[in-house]
Amino acid sequence: MTVTTAPATGSAPAAPSAARRVPVSRGYRFELVKLVSRWRIRLLVPACWIAPALFVAGVSEQSTLPADTLFGRWMHATGWAGPLVMLGFAGTWALPLLTSVVAGDVFAAEDRLGTWRHLLVAVRSPARIFLAKSLASLTVILLLVAGLAVSSTLGGLLAVGDQPLVGLDGHLLAPGDTAVRVLLAWAAALAPTLSLAAIGLLGSVALGRSPMGLLLPPVVALAMSVAQMLPLPVAVRLALPGYAYISWNGLFTSPTQLAPLLTGVTVSLVWAVLATALAYALFVRRDFTNPAYDGSGRRALTLGVLPLAALTAVTVGAVAVATPSTGSGIRQDKVQKSLATVFAHLYRLQTQELHRPAVTETQLGATAACTKSDGQAAQEGAGNDWRCVVSWHLPGVPVTGTAVYQLDITSDGRFVADGDGPKEVNGYFLVRTSTGDAPNPLWQFDGNVDLLDTQ
Repeated sequence: MTVTTAPATGSAPAAPSAARRVPVSRGYRFELVKLVSRWRIRLLVPACWIAPALFVAGVSEQSTLPADTLFGRWMHATGWAGPLVMLGFAGTWALPLLTSVVAGDVFAAEDRLGTWRHLLVAVRSPARIFLAKSLASLTVILLLVAGLAVSSTLGGLLAVGDQPLVGLDGHLLAPGDTAVRVLLAWAAALAPTLSLAAIGLLGSVALGRSPMGLLLPPVVALAMSVAQMLPLPVAVRLALPGYAYISWNGLFTSPTQLAPLLTGVTVSLVWAVLATALAYALFVRRDFTNPAYDGSGRRALTLGVLPLAALTAVTVGAVAVATPSTGSGIRQDKVQKSLATVFAHLYRLQTQELHRPAVTETQLGATAACTKSDGQAAQEGAGNDWRCVVSWHLPGVPVTGTAVYQLDITSDGRFVADGDGPKEVNGYFLVRTSTGDAPNPLWQFDGNVDLLDTQ
């Protein structure tokens, strides 16, 4: 006879197995699907992959070009100018707005929907939630930036062709060389984009459901753009994370001006790391039990604004010590050297158009004499009151050639040289060749002054 013993009354039930946390890979896929399912992202992805090609192709076919934009005057001549024009526009407007829509709302959306408790129950780790959301935002931002770069490049090449590009010092860049430099320019622009994305994450975490978190990246980008237009010292200019949006133009000179670009990229990446770390520190310390949580103003100040302000001060000091340049970085000798170099290269291009005997830059021996405000002010700094006289010599010609230019130099070192005669050299936008009229490369052109002292 078998006796069955009943369990003792009140005995404790068997302990359930410990709940396993959701792996980061699964959380990343879940957050990526959530992000891509939003109607804003569904509109942005095809727009970034289609609209730039249509824009570049359309502008390249117009009779009037955006000459006030860097490389805009060359959109008729080569398809490689298109992605650079798009990059200049994207760095000012498109990329800050994209980071705002993607990263600036990724945490705040959960506050508006009140879904934090459900997400925490499912994932069981605030740290993994933060990592998954950050990686999903990064993936979408990279997809959008790649779309802008690829689409604008294809649009330019299909509409105009794969011709050489005239660099900012006037020398011709072969198509293969140009392709590498365009790729590097867009890659460099990723650094400030990541810093704005990190600021968007920080604002989304710190400000909760407030729309200010969504506006933070474009507001910061606008402030940095305004700062770059002010007559700031070189050290302050290079210490701002947005400088990498404009310092890529140093890739299109010979030799390349890498020091400002590398400084801007490094500063941007440091900002991205610090802002992301601050966002993480705020996120893991927040109160998830309060459904009406609207951010902590004091904590956002102490763990958000103050560390970034301190980083800016430290960066300015480090750049000031590392670079010997002082003031605006735009000096008379630099302007003269840069203008003479561009003129010599473009004079050779004009010589080829007119089918004249070839001449080298060494034979020309071009020099420039520039004055600012007719010599009545300090001979340095940005402004549209620079007047220069370029002189050169041709082999076998005893008379020295001269040409007058009016220069408009911006605070970042870029200048536009406008020819002011003589007519047969730079006083008219067309030159008469044996095959018809052609654009005069010496009439109006862009150049760049290296703000850092290289000697």
